[in-house]
Amino acid sequence: MSYFADAGQILIRFVFGALITLVVLRVLLQMVRANFYNPICQFLYKATNPVLMPLRRVVPSWRNLDVAGVLLAWLLSAIQLALLFALAGVSPKLTGLAVMAVADLIGFVLLLYMALIIVRILLSFFPGNARHPIVPLIYQLTDPLLRPLQRILPSFGGLDFSPMVAWLLITLARVLLVQPLLDLGAGLARGA
Repeated sequence: MSYFADAGQILIRFVFGALITLVVLRVLLQMVRANFYNPICQFLYKATNPVLMPLRRVVPSWRNLDVAGVLLAWLLSAIQLALLFALAGVSPKLTGLAVMAVADLIGFVLLLYMALIIVRILLSFFPGNARHPIVPLIYQLTDPLLRPLQRILPSFGGLDFSPMVAWLLITLARVLLVQPLLDLGAGLARGA
């Protein structure tokens, strides 16, 4: 039975990870005002519009933040956690599940940014790929994080250390913000 539970966990994490990725990328690309005509943006909009457009009628955006998208990503994260708990035979309390879903979503976004920074570093070694539609999106997504650091850090002969500093800050945020939230949510889920 354990093998089936492990397989179920893998499937749940894969399916919900893909769905959360679509929604989070859409929210982030709207925040940075990415080019709507980029084919990747077009795909994200077409894939998420059937759920987000009706939800937007009830939950309005706030400035550049698509609150309906954030709510949908949080809800998907909560459903994923509920399914994983159910697969383990555990019935968590709703408040704990809600807090754990917030922590899980924040951790997901931070991990996504770590991956985007690595891809941006790798792209700097291969400047010939600049015409691919994903390249400007990666730069648009990472610029709000790296530009302030580039202004603060001194120039070291053309070397940009802002990705390393951003990676360090993201890692610290995962340890100092996400993990305590997960622990709090786990305690609330158990009713402790």
